[in-house]
Amino acid sequence: MESNPNWTVTFYMKQTALSHRLRRWELALLLGTALAALLGVWLDGGQSALADRVIRLHVLANSDSQADQVLKLEVRDRVLAAAEACLPPDATREETEAILQTHLEELAAAGAHAVAAAGYDYPVTAQLVEDAWFPTKQYADFALPAGQYTALRVVIGAGAGQNWWCVLFPPLCLGSVTESAAQTALSAGLSEDQVALITGEDGGYVIKFRAMELWDAVKQRLSGG
Repeated sequence: MESNPNWTVTFYMKQTALSHRLRRWELALLLGTALAALLGVWLDGGQSALADRVIRLHVLANSDSQADQVLKLEVRDRVLAAAEACLPPDATREETEAILQTHLEELAAAGAHAVAAAGYDYPVTAQLVEDAWFPTKQYADFALPAGQYTALRVVIGAGAGQNWWCVLFPPLCLGSVTESAAQTALSAGLSEDQVALITGEDGGYVIKFRAMELWDAVKQRLSGG
């Protein structure tokens, strides 16, 4: 049977067009992947640079019962007061970490006193943790993006209840601080861009923080986490 020349040409043209479309899609996919990777590197860099200037506070309640949640706040207040007593107001980030490291037993004891005063016998531990993961948290006049931070972690009893997060350095959660969050952060060595990011002065921190969360979720999925 002889082939139809017109059909052969038509088939070839369709195959060629399909091949070109596939190449365009492949190119678009490659470009999208490359842009996502570049964006991820930028987001990681921004969060990591900020994390290098920050020490968080993480208090874990014994449970989610109302009594244990109230107790968590009492422990928080005692630990913050003890931290404030041992930290000079002009301490650098490095000095703050070193001082906290040498006062962990004292900080845990402060929390234990609050537990005992409330009539409980839960143990309280305090440790400095590297690369502790925090979700995005918004406070009265600043916010911090999700990511990994150095943190003073205080665990009450089983540590199975809802958490309380804040910031020890810059001293944004210490009661003696009278400056605004922006002034305190600048005094602690954060750059103007970082201060604008966490205080929302650049007008885009919600979108940027959401992008950081999405990128972290992608990394967790790719790593099987």
